[in-house]
Amino acid sequence: MNPEHTNKLKTVSNREVRLTRIFSVSLGLILFLSAFSWYSFKSILPKSDPDNGGLFLPQGFEAVVVVDSLAGQARHIAVNKNGDIYVKARNHQANGGYGNIALRDTNGDGKMDIIRPFGTYDGHTYGTAMRIHNGYLYFSSELMVYRQKLKHGQLVPDSKIDTIVIDQPPYHEHQTKPVAFDDKGHIFVGWGAGSNAGQVANRQPGSPGVGVPDSPNQQNPWLTDHGGIWMFDANKKNQQQKDGVKYATGLRSIVALEWDPKSKSLYAVSHGRDDFRLLWPDLYTPWESAMLPAEEFFKVNQGFDGGWPYYYYDQLKHKKLLNPEFGGDKTKEGKGAQLPQPLIGFPAHFAPNDLLFYKGKQFPERYKNGAFIAFHGATNRAPYPQAGYMVAFVPFADGKPSGDWEVFADGFAKVDPIVNVSDAVYRPMGLTEGPDGSLYISDTEKGKIWRVMFKGDKKSFGQTQLAAMLIRKNTASNIKTPDEIADNLIRGKATASAVYSTYCVSCHQANGKGDGNRFPPVAASEWVNGDKTKLISVILNGLNGPVMVKGLSYNEVMPAHGRFLSNEQVAEVLTYIKSNFGNTPETVTPKEVEAVRKATAKP
Repeated sequence: MNPEHTNKLKTVSNREVRLTRIFSVSLGLILFLSAFSWYSFKSILPKSDPDNGGLFLPQGFEAVVVVDSLAGQARHIAVNKNGDIYVKARNHQANGGYGNIALRDTNGDGKMDIIRPFGTYDGHTYGTAMRIHNGYLYFSSELMVYRQKLKHGQLVPDSKIDTIVIDQPPYHEHQTKPVAFDDKGHIFVGWGAGSNAGQVANRQPGSPGVGVPDSPNQQNPWLTDHGGIWMFDANKKNQQQKDGVKYATGLRSIVALEWDPKSKSLYAVSHGRDDFRLLWPDLYTPWESAMLPAEEFFKVNQGFDGGWPYYYYDQLKHKKLLNPEFGGDKTKEGKGAQLPQPLIGFPAHFAPNDLLFYKGKQFPERYKNGAFIAFHGATNRAPYPQAGYMVAFVPFADGKPSGDWEVFADGFAKVDPIVNVSDAVYRPMGLTEGPDGSLYISDTEKGKIWRVMFKGDKKSFGQTQLAAMLIRKNTASNIKTPDEIADNLIRGKATASAVYSTYCVSCHQANGKGDGNRFPPVAASEWVNGDKTKLISVILNGLNGPVMVKGLSYNEVMPAHGRFLSNEQVAEVLTYIKSNFGNTPETVTPKEVEAVRKATAKP
């Protein structure tokens, strides 16, 4: 062989060896760094709070409070890729007139060091949405859906606020405008109905429903442009409802709405109706009214009909039944069996206010693609303990639940039992997933935000680590099924006002403080301590929101109690209210009520 040719072969061979060695070292370094990153992941998470911020969690999970309170409180939240947090403020006025809040951790300790309110737009306490999608921050008021462009590294966006979806006044109950996005450029918007059960007179005892069940030509008028989900172009500005597609109907109030990228489907957890006992006292017991109807977890396909206002789901009987407003008697099914049945019927009045499908890798494998649901908590379970006030988890497989729902996080209320809504220190509201797979939970009462992390052994995680939470599900008064006799909080106790206990306590609560969002306080209220004639007129003739009470806006309906209460009953309950709850004592007489009734009577 030619020596020169032999030397060339040796040179090529040596170069190949060197390249092979370089490639091997590089590959080894990549594998080492990947393994190091995986196995040391727990060490780069911030330090947890010693008491997990007061939360009860499955074994191996820990929590840190990222912000203890926010002046504007909180509805839904979103976390950007760099860890910045964006919050939909519950109270614009307390937030300096701004609707949003931006937060940043500057030193990596898990605590937010920078808090900046931003975003000036009209809104009250119901506006809900806060989501990040394709580089934009989407948020909502009761009537509008907005967005702003986010810029890399910039905490507070300075881009123009664009209006994406427009609703029309008037304001009414259940206007929350949650949003979700599919993978085809659509935005889904929840459109709550301003009615409890589609009655002629909203929330009036014995008032019949409007419309005929299962008759498209005689449907309830609320279903024309409310009580459902509409689909729009996520990038088009100034869209009216008519520009969208009515994607689903028969849904009274939607706050928890989410697209699942795994099954490529839309899901929602619907708020069930209220006041079975108040509106139909001869048909439902206090226990049945506390337990029914279910909060329904649905997979929502296009053309979906949830059945409201004609039907409700009885999770105890596992049946869709006719509402009493439409001839129901607790047993009549009508065509309820032909409607979509819920994936799960959660206990009544838990108040599902956010839904999240977990996509991260930080948590044990059983949580992958499963659903977390934030239950804000009941307001109207009296005389039984208020319920909910926790975060649940539902394992998923093939686009549907693969096991029973579980208690994931509890302890928000910090009181047991919860007699009045205002007794609860915190109420879970919003859910979002951080870039590292941590779960963030927001609270409406103080604006507190928790970051939940997993720091246990993922391989050994199982039923042993879940055992304590199963015990809470079966024993905690805010979660378990109440005993009809033993858990009745007023059993054997004299009630100071029969009228208040029957018609007022579910909204204004036993302590008169309301719930701070839907139902205003009567305690130390300017409405109670002001003009007596005006107060009597409100009781007799009702009131539609929004109204300001003690500096906060409330949007619910005050029914016209004069239609079903006598002058003596109105006088009794107003004297009771004015003589309690820190109000200025004053007697209201039946003659005064009669005079106002005559003066305000419609010809």
